[in-house]
Amino acid sequence: MLIVTADDFGLHEDVNEAVERAHCHGILNAASLMISAPSTADAVVRAHRLPGLRVGLHLVLADGWSTLPWESIPDLVDIDGRFGDAMVRDGMRFALYPALRAQLAAEIHAQFEAFARTGLALDHVNAHKHFHLHPTVLGLILRIGRDFGLQAMRLPREAGGPLLLRPWLALLRRRLERAGIAHNDFVIGLSSSGAMDETAVLAALDRLPHGVVEMYLHPAVSSGARIGASMPGYRHADELAALLSPRVRAVAERVAPRRGGFADLLAA
Repeated sequence: MLIVTADDFGLHEDVNEAVERAHCHGILNAASLMISAPSTADAVVRAHRLPGLRVGLHLVLADGWSTLPWESIPDLVDIDGRFGDAMVRDGMRFALYPALRAQLAAEIHAQFEAFARTGLALDHVNAHKHFHLHPTVLGLILRIGRDFGLQAMRLPREAGGPLLLRPWLALLRRRLERAGIAHNDFVIGLSSSGAMDETAVLAALDRLPHGVVEMYLHPAVSSGARIGASMPGYRHADELAALLSPRVRAVAERVAPRRGGFADLLAA
């Protein structure tokens, strides 16, 4: 089964427009929603008029906006309510300081709660920049997410991916399976983030691994820093073009006739 997902839904109206186009006229099945991003309200309106689009929660705990105000989580965000991107440092702090973990738990709970208020069905959960690979973050997601209908998460395991990540991926997989949380077997897009153009997508489909595969992209109708300051080199518009490509659709229908979201995987 192939799940084709757009990350960063809600980040910018150009992203939201791309998600709608790629779902209605391309091969996009799912989107991961940043619940407190600048264009979240617009994304939620679009999602409600696209009943076939599977929407999940894209938890933001780095390089993005918090749901709680600075006063509630002063050790996690700056005074403007933005997380930094020093993920190694922050990961060590999460593991070492109980007070910080309490703030982290409060923010994760707030993001799940905010998603629930949208009225959208929760298809899946993942974390921006795959921060759910961190054992502390994962443990909190599993504990808190149960109360909000968490049933599926992304396993960011790419065929031939870096050796350094393998122990963390194995731990993540074991914990998901112990918790009864569905997951994909492989991802496509991790090593080519921001560069999943038509050529890259066709090549990936040509060597599609067996099992449940999630291909994730970052489509938008414009590209680069206009979408996000941390993505100056991302070719968002090329990724949208790939999702809309008739060649890509023809190959996808041939090699992966079973497509959908995590909800469809669970139903099957």
